[in-house]
Amino acid sequence: MSRYRRLFRILFLLLFAFGANSFLLIYRHPLLLAAALPAMLIPNVLAGFTDLKIPTLRLKCCNHGLECLLIFSASAVISVITQLLLLTNIASIGWKLWAFSALWAFITNAVFFWNGIISVYCTSSQLGVKHRVIGAICGPIPIAHLFALHSIIQIVRAELHLEVEKHCLNDSRRSLEICKTKYPILMVHGVFFRDSKAFNYWGRVPAQLIENGATLFYGEHQSALSIAQSAEELAARIRTLVEQEGCGKVNIIAHSKGGLDCRYALAHCGIAPYVASLTTINTPHKGCGFAEYLLEKTPQNVCDGLAATYNKAAAVLGDTSPDFMAAVRDLTAARCKAQMEHLAEPEGIFIQSVGSMLKGSAGGRFPLNFSQPLVGYFDGPNDGLVAAESFRWGENYRFLVPPGKRGISHGDMIDLNRENIPGFDVREFYVQLVADLKQRGL
Repeated sequence: MSRYRRLFRILFLLLFAFGANSFLLIYRHPLLLAAALPAMLIPNVLAGFTDLKIPTLRLKCCNHGLECLLIFSASAVISVITQLLLLTNIASIGWKLWAFSALWAFITNAVFFWNGIISVYCTSSQLGVKHRVIGAICGPIPIAHLFALHSIIQIVRAELHLEVEKHCLNDSRRSLEICKTKYPILMVHGVFFRDSKAFNYWGRVPAQLIENGATLFYGEHQSALSIAQSAEELAARIRTLVEQEGCGKVNIIAHSKGGLDCRYALAHCGIAPYVASLTTINTPHKGCGFAEYLLEKTPQNVCDGLAATYNKAAAVLGDTSPDFMAAVRDLTAARCKAQMEHLAEPEGIFIQSVGSMLKGSAGGRFPLNFSQPLVGYFDGPNDGLVAAESFRWGENYRFLVPPGKRGISHGDMIDLNRENIPGFDVREFYVQLVADLKQRGL
């Protein structure tokens, strides 16, 4: 913490602690109310906003909430000690005045606490539903609320530290435009998702790439089709994009089934001349044994019902001809082997792949925390959906396993949950991946 920030926190703490414990002084000297009210209001309004390094309004509000909670924690301790000391002198004060003094301290501290907790609940992206619910449940429970508050403070503090650090890093290299590749980036989504402005499939990654100079486009294909059908749509998209932008080629970054769609498009749809590189992210190049098992064991009427429900919903969201079962069947090990095993790596195109591993079911978000042990039973180590041995393809392969017990899931690789993972900065990973493409002249 900077000296500047520490001084402001101490100043606000002293001001607020004075205001919260000044009832007896105000009672005996009413003119002191003119000093006590600003002492309580100034920290409530300005706490956290004094830090000039915080880059965005959301983070400023989040920092405001954090500072309020930190000041509240210290002020609450000071208030308890002060009221206990006053209690030892109850004979001269009287029970009535002491009760009003304690109530004044309780209410003023409560206002400051709610100021802080509402601010972080509304602006923190890392608390998630889990910690918000735990905080709400533990709030009325003595002792438990202290642990919940400590956990909330630690999560928000880590979030702010990372975001400020990332902002400073981007500022320091902005002029370098390390992600400004020769050819634009085409980001291709996986199955059961669509490109959307409301909820970006790639989370916070695109904004980070653009901030470092990248030019981005999206596949814009339907969410659920067979590999061959998706490949045709992607091929048409690439031809249109190259023609409209006059860019000659594109660098493709494809996640999950999107990698299979792109492989097929390169081999069968004549787009190899328009592609400079293909990077597949957690793509099941050898298929998913777990998917095969589910199709074999699930009754046909259940499969038909799921497919009809999904296709109807996808059509409402923009798909013109969704086919749930075609997409699922093409992800099985047998179908992938039949379609992908004999596809040669296209010449003149840089091909690389990336994979990751979720170390345990507790590390993933639903439904990957549920599927991880099941996929493990059939396919071994996996990312919650795809076996580790299925990721490798191309001349360059990276397998990501961060330190700790968590690991990296299938969804983590596209920042699906916007979660900061200890030991793995997904946004910086993509920045460096694209920076490497630039260094290769692509």
